[in-house]
Amino acid sequence: MSDTRNLSGSLLREVARMYTRAQRVVADCCRTTSTQCHLLTELERAGPMPLSELGTRVSLEKSWVSRAVDAMVERGLVTKEPNPADARSWLVTLTREGTRTVAELNQTLDTHAEQLLASLTPDERDAVQSSLLLLLKALHEDTAANCCLPPPERKESKSCC
Repeated sequence: MSDTRNLSGSLLREVARMYTRAQRVVADCCRTTSTQCHLLTELERAGPMPLSELGTRVSLEKSWVSRAVDAMVERGLVTKEPNPADARSWLVTLTREGTRTVAELNQTLDTHAEQLLASLTPDERDAVQSSLLLLLKALHEDTAANCCLPPPERKESKSCC
């Protein structure tokens, strides 16, 4: 049993590592760094948010997020304005161009996933999809996977550590 658990953990880490690497290559094709990709997709999912919350959600240091957001402001992908709810923070919002870029990025990443899965038989694709749905369910219930989300989205109020 221990060997199966070690193999599962090793396989999951290897799949995540390789798929993340492939996504970085594909994201570069959309003229978007992997950091910008994470930030843009998080803004698309959750809407405008303070710069600090954006960094927390993607588990990146404030300085990385700030530089990436500034670069995206220069490209016209997001706006960064004083937060009306907290004058000490910045509110980051997708622009129309940012929304278009996220849609293009999602389409490119979805196409890559379809190409990747096309090498499998229909039964294998169904098995992968079923397994991914089970894994997603487990991740939604996992404290570590949800610790950076604000309380309404978090299942439990436990500390991350």
